[in-house]
Amino acid sequence: MVKRENTAESQGSGESASRPRPVEVLREARAQFAELTGLTTESVTTFEQSEDGWSLEVEVLELARVPDTMSLMASYQVELDPQGQLTGYRRLRRYERGRADARRSGGG
Repeated sequence: MVKRENTAESQGSGESASRPRPVEVLREARAQFAELTGLTTESVTTFEQSEDGWSLEVEVLELARVPDTMSLMASYQVELDPQGQLTGYRRLRRYERGRADARRSGGG
């Protein structure tokens, strides 16, 4: 669960008190994802907030190889509820670290 400090700023409106700040959601999402999968998030490539909660796309190292450019990376979509609790995740793609992703704009 995302923890909020009890400050005057967070007590202002009901909405700000019930919804965590984006940076809190990112930190907690990474921690929850790592605990569930055993994978450490290397980067967050997308982050969106909606009425239903939050959606992130994270990149992780799935299999370390030598040289590092041959390591297998993966991109996961991570879904969270409005309070920042992880509700699901799925792997979107898997690729070698040194490869540009042709499916993304600007990726190659």
